[in-house]
Amino acid sequence: MAGPGGDMQWCFSQVKGAIDDDVAEADIISTVEFNHTGELLATGDKGGRVVIFQQEVENKNLPQFRSEYNVYSTFQSHEPEFDYLKSLEIEEKINKIRWLPQKNAAQFLLSTNDKTIKLWKISERDKRPEGYNLKEEDGRYRDPNTITALRVPVLIPMDLMVEASPRRVFSNAHTYHINSVSVNSDDETYLSADDLRINLWNLEITDRSFNIVDIKPANMEELTEVITAAEFHPHQCNTFVYSSSKGTIRLCDMRASALCDKHSKLFEEPENPSNRSFFSEIISSISDVKFSHNGRYLMTRDYLSVKIWDLNMENRPVETYQVHEYLRNKLCSLYENDCIFDKFECCWNGNDSVVMTGSYNNFFRMFERGQRRDATLEASRENSKPLQVLKPRKVCTGGKRKKDEISVDSLDFNKKILHTAWHPQDNIIAVATTNNLYIFQDKVN
Repeated sequence: MAGPGGDMQWCFSQVKGAIDDDVAEADIISTVEFNHTGELLATGDKGGRVVIFQQEVENKNLPQFRSEYNVYSTFQSHEPEFDYLKSLEIEEKINKIRWLPQKNAAQFLLSTNDKTIKLWKISERDKRPEGYNLKEEDGRYRDPNTITALRVPVLIPMDLMVEASPRRVFSNAHTYHINSVSVNSDDETYLSADDLRINLWNLEITDRSFNIVDIKPANMEELTEVITAAEFHPHQCNTFVYSSSKGTIRLCDMRASALCDKHSKLFEEPENPSNRSFFSEIISSISDVKFSHNGRYLMTRDYLSVKIWDLNMENRPVETYQVHEYLRNKLCSLYENDCIFDKFECCWNGNDSVVMTGSYNNFFRMFERGQRRDATLEASRENSKPLQVLKPRKVCTGGKRKKDEISVDSLDFNKKILHTAWHPQDNIIAVATTNNLYIFQDKVN
């Protein structure tokens, strides 16, 4: 992977999670997200837990010993529920985590399962009050007759405690499964999207939200597409985009009307007739959409590729990167084992020059935009010695296989990287395999 000063090499930093081959369903990681400074890294899993890691700078004088991420807080965000009216189980799996910009000493994040969004406050306590007048240290109330003098309570130091407390619960607004949550740049509102509707919430108000997109047809038999992802523009609080299972992206302006059913822009690439097949509609479905940090570009991920769109050009993407084109001949077997419906996410680096997304066999791909260079890297226990440089991997599609190549037929489709995150300032990446979180960093010479 090339960097501004030549080739950037990635090396192993840490791996979190159990080594066992037997993976409990509850431990499967379902989302990964850095906060706005990159100091905190949150993961959510299928068991409804949120684990937050904090960056700890080991030695500022020795830059080659980069900081590590250690567990900062773990809490149960969601519990399994049952909808008695519909006789449906609501699983506790965390679908998305989004950090709010930090305003004071505490941190806030939104976490959501299929139906309910919660706002969590994460705060630190390292002092406790002592010397109450009306009660003893163990909490028992004192006999008023024994109180002969007034005491001034004092704060005394104690071991650091990190507390996670739910401040708001936003529920009962989604009929279908929530797939996206995005915080607005005004820091007051956020959107949540399910298969057919997008709602706008105020962070202070839990009992009502505004429906801003509704694509539900009057007759559900006429349903042809669903919403797959939605995100606010990073700087313009009135603009958001949502992607669909038909491969289109709609940009909406909330100033135009209260219900944004009429989009301002529609980004869609005409299909190449030579690639037309039974699976075309499935693989064109967009699984993730992300604005670049500067707000000029949109990145979308479909099953086989990553596309970069300029907001000023709707008819085709300005860049297209093939993630695993060698799977085009394998779509039939991927359909049979349901892998064709996997939803891969994508992310930008801090200055929007590199994009990253996951693939199968615990491979992940990086594409450097200016240089038109790309790399395939692997997250595996074999490459997990401290500061071990990751060797680029190559997949052989036919003919004679070279020594370092891996045959397309021997790829493990049960090992997949769906969730990735890039530190907002540094070259530190977090990659979630099934139940492990790998952290890699660029090699400091």
